[in-house]
Amino acid sequence: MTKSKTILAVVADESGEVFEHPDLLLAGMNGRDAVRPLPQEMIPMPEGSRLFTIPQTPPIGFDRRSKKQITADNLPRQWGGGAIQAVSAFLTPGYTRTLLPAADYQRKKQTLPLWSYTAVGWCVEEECFYVAAVEVDRNSQWQPDHFDDRKLDPLVRKSLQANPENRLIEQLSRCALDYHCFAAKNLFFRRWEAPLPSSPTCNSRCVGCISKQESDCCPASQERLTFVPTVKELCEVAVPHLKEAENAIVSFGQGCEGDPILQADVISEAVREMRHQTDRGTINFNSNASLPDAIDKLAAAGVESIRVSLNSAQESLYNAYYRPCGYRFVDVVESMKRAKSAGLYLMLNYMVFPGVSDRSDEIEAMAELIDLVGVDMIQMRNLSIDPVLYLDSLQVASKGVGMLEMLKQHKACFPRLQYGYFNRTRETFFPPGYESEWP
Repeated sequence: MTKSKTILAVVADESGEVFEHPDLLLAGMNGRDAVRPLPQEMIPMPEGSRLFTIPQTPPIGFDRRSKKQITADNLPRQWGGGAIQAVSAFLTPGYTRTLLPAADYQRKKQTLPLWSYTAVGWCVEEECFYVAAVEVDRNSQWQPDHFDDRKLDPLVRKSLQANPENRLIEQLSRCALDYHCFAAKNLFFRRWEAPLPSSPTCNSRCVGCISKQESDCCPASQERLTFVPTVKELCEVAVPHLKEAENAIVSFGQGCEGDPILQADVISEAVREMRHQTDRGTINFNSNASLPDAIDKLAAAGVESIRVSLNSAQESLYNAYYRPCGYRFVDVVESMKRAKSAGLYLMLNYMVFPGVSDRSDEIEAMAELIDLVGVDMIQMRNLSIDPVLYLDSLQVASKGVGMLEMLKQHKACFPRLQYGYFNRTRETFFPPGYESEWP
């Protein structure tokens, strides 16, 4: 995008119909601060992204003539002057947001659902939506056009009929058909990365947990697993996928469960059996990495990569979001050290948020962590949570230096560091030219 482009704010009426505001230039938010997006922070909205309103919350923008920041309390007079709502984008996978939608969040009347909220505007010159985002992973396997439910349904029915007593396949059929989980769909399409949920319990109480919430303020977006699969059930799901799927990955640790590290003994036994039956494919473990001794067991069993979830490299901010039960941040760090020592490919599932992840103190703390444990890849995942709920939980006020600047600083310090959004097969852990590529 060049500086000459005019990006107007996108707003909605009371019914949810979306318009570009003729008098309001787009603003975004870094933390609690409304800012003018930089040209490099905006891209055409990727295919598969969606728009939705921020209910009963007025948008903030910059007056097209005076360039002063204003809050729009009503629609323009030519549109009737009625109630107005801010609009957000939900990005397709592979893109990390650079700014939040600019809105007067103090006036909203409800806690927002657990989605990632991204600033969106209308480019006058190109007549298309623009979003505040950057592409961090070019893997096209996760594009929505690969997931045709008309082809999926008969595959799910066939798998259920072939495995009538496997509770895990029944669970994953609901994930695929009811919750539209792409990973679960992959299982039935017999391709790419497939999920292995295994734990109904967790030792974190994440503020933005998508499978279990302590109150009705922001309902969980998925149904949590209610049982621990047996070794037989896990292998019946994983082994055929590892043997037959293109670019095969099976991953423990999914949105529909607690944390699989609490089932490390069962999982270790299952992984040994998987590797007894086939050496094909990649076995990955997504976790909060709270139990270092469990990491030793999993590595010895044959797990090849681990993705450790965290929202911050600072213990105080980590604790404010994860609210750990029976473990400390130092345990997570120790787990990462052990994983790396055992030869595992080490990724961070970094749940990023403009105004938190790009603060100078966070950038410094993350650099120290990368250096200490030897992170191979950071998956820049957009944290799905109400912005006010998150900022209030962390008690963070000042804005950051910008998400792009944060990415550039880490890559400058650690040229071997990779950015991404998706898990990889072991053959592509270190692709040619990765040291010079960004993103």
